[in-house]
Amino acid sequence: MDGPAVEAVVRAVTAGEVRAGARLMRDAEDGVPGAYEVLRALYAHTGRARILGVTGAPGVGKSTLVDQLIEKLRAAGRTVGVVAVDPSSPFTGGAILGDRVRMQRHAGDRGVYIRSMATRGALGGLARATMDVVRVLDAMGYQDVIIETVGVGQDEIDVSRIADAVLVVLVPGLGDEVQSLKAGILEIADVFVVNKSDREGADRVVQELHGTMSLGSGARADRPDFVPAIVKTIGSKGEGVERLLQEIDAFLGAKEGWSAGAARRRAQAEVQAIVEAETRAQVAERLADAAVIEDLVARRRDPYTVAAEILAESRRRAREGR
Repeated sequence: MDGPAVEAVVRAVTAGEVRAGARLMRDAEDGVPGAYEVLRALYAHTGRARILGVTGAPGVGKSTLVDQLIEKLRAAGRTVGVVAVDPSSPFTGGAILGDRVRMQRHAGDRGVYIRSMATRGALGGLARATMDVVRVLDAMGYQDVIIETVGVGQDEIDVSRIADAVLVVLVPGLGDEVQSLKAGILEIADVFVVNKSDREGADRVVQELHGTMSLGSGARADRPDFVPAIVKTIGSKGEGVERLLQEIDAFLGAKEGWSAGAARRRAQAEVQAIVEAETRAQVAERLADAAVIEDLVARRRDPYTVAAEILAESRRRAREGR
């Protein structure tokens, strides 16, 4: 894509043209080379949206909660973009689009844009191109961008590298509700949401969270004295969502003392994600060569040499600017 074509797409996206933004998101997700040229040019037009991550185990009501957040934010006059990361089919690689179906009542609202994405095998609960899609929504002028992760428990930590505020959603009645948080997800929470709090055991979840945090289990090096708020909600009725937004606003308002460090970590994570994606693509391309695999199986070659060749090819491409 030449310079004038890139500039034309950037102008359309920053003007909020939905068709141009949707096409760029699709191209970014599909790895179309021209999309990266546009994303490079678009980077200077981003950084204004509030990015909210919503994570938690399957069945905790994340989609219903996001639906209510959209309603409250729109009532306050804010525009909202949503990236709903769905499980991918192991056969087609596509998303099941469940979240888009559940949020269909906002489909006619021009102040809301909802995009479902497949994980496509990505770890950490996020698709490879999630940050690219978030950036496009940011450039289009959406004031709040909500990332709803796929909900795979302990692997849901990548969202903390993208979001300005992370909501970790729990519900009572799933056994040891805090057990699934003890391998790292507890540490990423900026606000805990105890959803479906009309169920028996909601107060016990709150007590367990307080007890776990009192032991310092949720402390992070960048904010050792920070204690996440705990908000009880009933997503299906919209109860507690106003207070949840107040806690999000309070958190973001108090974040300035360590936001520079968070911004540096996000920048590092973005570069790392791009490099890892490109490397995975090169590995897959190389291993698609049946002759290479046959040589490995027959022990005519070893995996260390093949890996070294792939890395050497990666460095060569980098030098050539490919």
